[in-house]
Amino acid sequence: MKLSQLVQSNQTFNSNAYKNLSPVMKEAVNDVFKLIEKNQEDILNKFEKSVNKVCEFHNVNKEEIEKYFDNEINEQLGE
Repeated sequence: MKLSQLVQSNQTFNSNAYKNLSPVMKEAVNDVFKLIEKNQEDILNKFEKSVNKVCEFHNVNKEEIEKYFDNEINEQLGE
């Protein structure tokens, strides 16, 4: 599964990876998706910029949110 498919289907909100996040991290993940949907750039540029903005705004660790997305993709792939 590609990140773009994950974004389009919004499957993250039913996953164990999402449910295990703290409330602040859930809000940060939601904001990443909102920013990705707003921008007209390609998905990789939108993702990187969105993660950076959200991490700064919510004062969350970039590595933590990237780890969440890795976990989410692995969960969706059944790994």
